[in-house]
Amino acid sequence: MSKKIRLVDIAEHADVSIATVSRVLNDSGPVSADTAARVLTAIDMLGYERPESLSRTDRGLIGLVVPELGNPIFPALAQELEAAMVGEGFVPVLCTQYAGGVTEDEYVDILRRQRVAGIIFVSGLHADSEADPARYRRLQGDVPFVTINGANPAVDAPNISTNDADAMRKAVEFLTGLGHTKIGLAMGPHRFIPSQEKERGYLTGMAEFSPAATPRIINTFFTFEGGISAAQAFLESGYTAIVCGSDIMALGAASAVQAAGLSVPGDVSITGFDDSRLMTLTNPPLTTLRQPVAAMARYAVNSLTALIAGNKTDAGSMTFAAELVVRGSTGSCPIAPFASERS
Repeated sequence: MSKKIRLVDIAEHADVSIATVSRVLNDSGPVSADTAARVLTAIDMLGYERPESLSRTDRGLIGLVVPELGNPIFPALAQELEAAMVGEGFVPVLCTQYAGGVTEDEYVDILRRQRVAGIIFVSGLHADSEADPARYRRLQGDVPFVTINGANPAVDAPNISTNDADAMRKAVEFLTGLGHTKIGLAMGPHRFIPSQEKERGYLTGMAEFSPAATPRIINTFFTFEGGISAAQAFLESGYTAIVCGSDIMALGAASAVQAAGLSVPGDVSITGFDDSRLMTLTNPPLTTLRQPVAAMARYAVNSLTALIAGNKTDAGSMTFAAELVVRGSTGSCPIAPFASERS
């Protein structure tokens, strides 16, 4: 038996007026999509059963193709995208990839057979400079789509990305301000467009803020193990700061530093990229570049719904600035840097 809906509880939880809740429940007045989504979320969170009249998912299906859910940033982005889709009246179809599983191309075939209204690709093959962009040209005129992260000039579709180059420049500027000069960049595979952009920003920052230093980039994988591998190489050369291409890499780098008997940030400062929700709970809490996930998701869904409606949109790239979030994994360059094995 469902709980009786109390308007005052929903209004308090959604931070709206009782009158606004009533308009959403009775569909009796103008309410913005964001506000309606907050009210519906409050109903769900409070354990109420939605009235059948509140069904807002009658405009069709939208496919959401994400690379994997092991990295916390992708579930966070998927959740924001799905909420925005539902707010626009669409049903999201989540397509998750993993090694040995269904490929992006196979998912696209399935989604086309399901006659989806559109598709959103998150860090997909469009972001791989070695992948054939012809797969996306085949969608033109058939299924509207947008891409997130990894703007590829060969893909004629709106792209929504974080400004990766500017983010890495910010990290270098911040670390040089703390006195660091031996600053390394731990990055995923170079073939990925976000990697290339982050490398460009790092090199720009090093040339601008530490011109006497020799930049060093180590490409591994955007994984915990990739962070460990890169950090071990940097430690051998006495680096006091490591800029990482993802939060997961940064956690691996911190693990390598601690396994070597050193401290973060006492001996080595580490920065991440993404600011997934658990980064405040790490030891120490991670200094990172925050992707504006909610704003990017809303812009992506708005762009796709405009395409679905037949409206023209800019097929170029919309970039969002990353925010430097300073926590406990960064500190001043040690006066007496630790002795590396090769020093």
